[in-house]
Amino acid sequence: MKTERPDRIRAAKVAVFATAIGMASYALIALVFNYSLTDHLTSQAQIRLGQKLAIAEKNGGQPEASITTPSDTKTNEFDADDVPTFVWKVSSVGIPTALTADAPRLPAMKWNVGNSSLLLNRSTFAVRAESFRGGWLVAGESLADVARVRDSLINAELIFGAALLVMIYVASFVIGIRALSPIARAQRRLREFTADASHELRTPLSVIEAEVSIALGKERNAESYRATLERIGGEGHRLQRIVDDLLWLARFDGERQQQIEELADVEAITLACTDRFQVVAETSQLRLTFVKFGDDDAIVRAPRDSIDRLAGVLIDNACKFAGPGGRVEVIVATQGNVVTLEVDDNGPGIDPQERDLIFDRFHRTSTPAGGTGLGLAIADSIIRATHAHCKIDTASIGGAKFEITWRLALAKGSSERTETADRDDER
Repeated sequence: MKTERPDRIRAAKVAVFATAIGMASYALIALVFNYSLTDHLTSQAQIRLGQKLAIAEKNGGQPEASITTPSDTKTNEFDADDVPTFVWKVSSVGIPTALTADAPRLPAMKWNVGNSSLLLNRSTFAVRAESFRGGWLVAGESLADVARVRDSLINAELIFGAALLVMIYVASFVIGIRALSPIARAQRRLREFTADASHELRTPLSVIEAEVSIALGKERNAESYRATLERIGGEGHRLQRIVDDLLWLARFDGERQQQIEELADVEAITLACTDRFQVVAETSQLRLTFVKFGDDDAIVRAPRDSIDRLAGVLIDNACKFAGPGGRVEVIVATQGNVVTLEVDDNGPGIDPQERDLIFDRFHRTSTPAGGTGLGLAIADSIIRATHAHCKIDTASIGGAKFEITWRLALAKGSSERTETADRDDER
């Protein structure tokens, strides 16, 4: 089904919002990670500087070429990144002397003990100064490699971040479409249902209003008033049936999850329902029969009142379409692990093009047979709630066939368990 444009717009807004949150979260994580990495690399450089100063101080501030490193000193540990570390000796008046070959020129200045940074040869250096014989020993190491690592990491993060944001947007949009589609369908069905319900309720109300207006318009005899009242009563009864069906659907939708653990005997319930409709069948000169096939008890996991309502809807529907002098067959069968309820009639049947629509609320087939248009909607709700399957076909006797199947809950020989379950339910 094609998605409506408002749904796409709402999904796009959700996707933009999710992408903005993702972008902010990613930027914060990247900022913290980059700061931590840069701080770690700078701290490692400061450690190497401290080690270099300790060696220079131990050797009396002599040029590095004459320094002999003890055999147990792991100098490679201090230059783990192969970054050259330079050492200077600074006099009390701030005049520097390089102790390391190829050291950049250090500006003449007085130093404070501790760590700092300095711009040398257009490159930022991490420097560390220690007091030494009235002056200072200064060690420095370029942070250019730290900057390159940081820049490479930022570039990688930008590329990965852009791809990640695109994926977040697409995923959020798709999820938004899928999440909003059921809501949109529900809203659309609610609008359609409201419009149909308003129309169905308006019709009998308009008839009642018209009948009353005509009856009060001029004097009439008793028979005329009686006929008017009978028509008003019929429309009132129709209103009552519509309201009752709507209330039943609303209550059933709210309670279906709480009733699913109940056990129901489809044979006993359907037989009792068929007996109730015998009066209707006799009035319409219908032949209504009940047949049971299979030896197993037709026990299913469903609410008993729901099975009773389902059987009543199907039998009532079959009686209406069979018409006076017609024939209706009600069949309950158990085969393997399946329970089947089948209701057949010899009426005009159901056009294959209408079989997907007959369960819609207020839908009526092209063959008028009365009713509110809610009966089969109630049947569909019960079928779905009890995890049953429905098949609509042509009956062997010529009309429509409704075949409902459930999974068998209890096999033959489990009647004792069924009676126990029934006693527990009554309590």
